[in-house]
Amino acid sequence: MNSIRGKSVLIAGAGRGIGKRLAMGFAEEGARVALLARSQGELDLARLEIEQAGGAALHIRADVRDLHQICAGVGRVLAEFGGLDVLIAAAGVQGPIGPLLETSPQAWRETMDTNFFGVVNACRAALPPMIEKRSGKIILMSGAGSAYVRPNFTAYAASKAALVRFAECLAEEVRYHNVQVNAMAPGATYTHMTDETLQAGEEKAGIKEIQEAEQTRITGGVSPEKQIQLALFLASEHSNHISGKLIHVNDDWKRLERENMHPELFTLRRVQKI
Repeated sequence: MNSIRGKSVLIAGAGRGIGKRLAMGFAEEGARVALLARSQGELDLARLEIEQAGGAALHIRADVRDLHQICAGVGRVLAEFGGLDVLIAAAGVQGPIGPLLETSPQAWRETMDTNFFGVVNACRAALPPMIEKRSGKIILMSGAGSAYVRPNFTAYAASKAALVRFAECLAEEVRYHNVQVNAMAPGATYTHMTDETLQAGEEKAGIKEIQEAEQTRITGGVSPEKQIQLALFLASEHSNHISGKLIHVNDDWKRLERENMHPELFTLRRVQKI
């Protein structure tokens, strides 16, 4: 995806996990990458790894739950890079694991604050400069449970389902500003959330989740390369006709570059056959 070279990319949640992997992938393709995360230590490590790989990155310590902090972060990107072409919202937490009545209401709220309202804040901050120049790409990181039932992970699943519907609605709002908004499902991949699931055990997480987490831990799950390639596609000019969609890393997404889609395809309901 050569069209990403030289583009300004802000990745929220770039300190670890999928956000960090995408940051490294975009930097390798020649994008100007801004890393945003809460942990200074994780930011420093991510920037060091990118620089050792021959790339360069701006690091911004900010909490996506705080609109003022994220707006200040976007301001730094604009000052350093002269614009903002792509926002990737990858900040997320697993949240409480277990039956609803056994989980903490406070933990539930904190999960929604990060996984949903953090995304809303990132979009509020990133959209004005994109609308002003009539060009922009927004990629919101979905997750397990957004398109199917996931008992014992209700906070996480509900926050991600809300994120997908938000992407669909926002895409329509900004369509005529030439800004595309999509949700990307990265698939099962080994991160700290995998370990959190395993630590919770069968009693809280359920046997199916434990079995899947064990398999992901052993195999590593979906490769970073597959995730990076889909994100690069959604951030490139090759996807200018795609907006308001939920696209899974295992979908045959390469054909989307050449085909028009039925309006209900790749939506929250994941309708794929009309």
